[in-house]
Amino acid sequence: MNPTANLLQLLGCRLPVIQAPMAGVQGSRLALAACRAGALGSLPAAMLTPEKLCAELDALQAGTDQPYNVNFFAHRQPAPDAAQQARWLQALMPFYREFGLSEHDIATGGGRQPFSREQADIVAAYRIPVVSFHFGLPEPQLLEQVKAAGSVVMSSATTVAEARWLEEHGADIIIAQGLEAGGHRGMFLNRDLNTQAGTFSLLPQICAAVRVPVVATGGVSNAATAHAARQLGAAGIQIGTALMLADEADTSALHRAALQSPRAEHTALTNLFSGGYARGIVNRFMREAGPISAAAPPFPLAQAASAPLKAAAEAQGSDEFSSLWAGQNAPLAQSGSTANIIEQLAAGFAAP
Repeated sequence: MNPTANLLQLLGCRLPVIQAPMAGVQGSRLALAACRAGALGSLPAAMLTPEKLCAELDALQAGTDQPYNVNFFAHRQPAPDAAQQARWLQALMPFYREFGLSEHDIATGGGRQPFSREQADIVAAYRIPVVSFHFGLPEPQLLEQVKAAGSVVMSSATTVAEARWLEEHGADIIIAQGLEAGGHRGMFLNRDLNTQAGTFSLLPQICAAVRVPVVATGGVSNAATAHAARQLGAAGIQIGTALMLADEADTSALHRAALQSPRAEHTALTNLFSGGYARGIVNRFMREAGPISAAAPPFPLAQAASAPLKAAAEAQGSDEFSSLWAGQNAPLAQSGSTANIIEQLAAGFAAP
């Protein structure tokens, strides 16, 4: 069986295209549109309460009889360090003063939570067809519960070593996340950015190193890049930034405007928003405080102090402190229906 046929058999969808889970710019509406187009729609769940997750799953199950994917984060939650938090607040204080903020405005609770027993119970109760993880895989007993529910498991690898680790620890499908990709990098074995490679260098190396199907993501933004991914051994593609201007995406007006402006040509990796490395359109916050700051607490703790700046700036109609996640090929993103965008990329992937 060829890699694409193997992938489609595992996923149960018609096209070898996965809609990337993108917290903050989508919900079940985009996932449903992707499913109806023949792709694997995805729901980002790392920032959803159990109640909200169940409501979104109810919407998915009511809206389609096609398989879908739910994405969780598998990071290990770091312990807060008071001294580090103080250094981070001190680094942000000039911006705080500008917006009339103080340490009393620092966010508490919420944020990105690692995969938990409660979420595993929801996976089992809903018998979710596909479950994907970012930042490795959850604890073995939780992963065992997911697999016992019949879910196919995917996870992101940013290096060959991570891909081998994922295969050895139970991943059925590996998503090769190149350096071009927007949003958070799925790094989990180390935090050395020098280990990170572009999609079209990383992809053939991972394909040669593992036996499970490999999906390419990062820079796959049109028919030509989709075709290139297949030529380099990808069983399928995962697309994120390419769908951020889609009619069914919940991308904010500020984020859409940035994606459609010349600013989209300049993205960078930053740790200012969450503490984890993530790619977004460069704005004032990234220019003046980073883009990578040694003062930022580890993922996801940095968000508590950076979130008030985002809220204050956006209240004034500014995106200069917003996390404008986007990949390096953001200028290729098109508006229109999710179905049309997926059709174009699927045709490119399948082209002889």
